[in-house]
Amino acid sequence: MKKLVIIPAYNEQNNLINVINDLKMNAPDFDYVIINDGSTDETMTLCAENSLNVINLPVNLGIGACVQTGYKYALKKGYKIAVQFDGDGQHKAEYLGKMYKEMIETDSDMVIGSRYLYKNGFQSTVFRRMGIKILSKLIKVLYKQEIKDVTSGLRMVNKRLVTEFSNYYPYDYPEPETVAFCMRKKFKITEVAVTMRARNEGKSSINKIQSIYYMVKVSFSIIIDYFKKT
Repeated sequence: MKKLVIIPAYNEQNNLINVINDLKMNAPDFDYVIINDGSTDETMTLCAENSLNVINLPVNLGIGACVQTGYKYALKKGYKIAVQFDGDGQHKAEYLGKMYKEMIETDSDMVIGSRYLYKNGFQSTVFRRMGIKILSKLIKVLYKQEIKDVTSGLRMVNKRLVTEFSNYYPYDYPEPETVAFCMRKKFKITEVAVTMRARNEGKSSINKIQSIYYMVKVSFSIIIDYFKKT
C-alpha cells in the first residue's frame, strides 16, 4: 500500500534535513513530499541542493492550503495513506508504523498521534494546553467522542480522507476543525500515544495572544460546522 508523508514547511532550513533523515531511518516504507510554503529563508535552496522531493508554492498560503496541496499531490499520485508530519522536527518517524498498525487493526479513517494520552515528552505551552482542553471538551459535547489531542499535527488518514481533504480543508488552524468535520461526516478517528520533541530551531507561529484568538475562532468554526448538512 503506497504511503506518503506530507511535510508542510515554512522557513525550516535548519530542521528539514534532520526530519528527512529521521523518516529514511525510521519509516523507510513511506515516501515523502515537502510543501515549501513560500519560505523566505533558504528552504527552497536546501531542497534543491539535496535533491529533496519538494513542491514550491510561489507565495505563503498558510498551513491549510499548504497541507491541502500535499493531499492533492497524494491523490494525484495514487497514495492510499497520507500522513501530516511537521517540518520543524517535533514529530518522530518511529511512530508511523504504530499509527499504521492502529489504522489497519481498527479500520480507522484517521489516526492521531496524541501527546496527551499518557502526557509524556514535550507538552506545549500552558496557554496552548488550556486551549486544547477547551476545544477537546467542545468536540466531546457536540459529537460524544473525546479526542485528547485535537491540535496534533501528526495524523494519518486513509484514501477516503485523502479524497475529502483534497476537495475541502480549513484554512487557518485546520487540525481541530478537521476533527470536527470528520466526526460530522461519520469518519472513524482513533488516537495513539506518542511523544514529541520541542522545536530546536525557529519559532511557533502562535504566541500567547494568538492562542486566545485561536481558541475563540476555532470554537466558533467547530460550532458552525456542526450545524452544516452532512
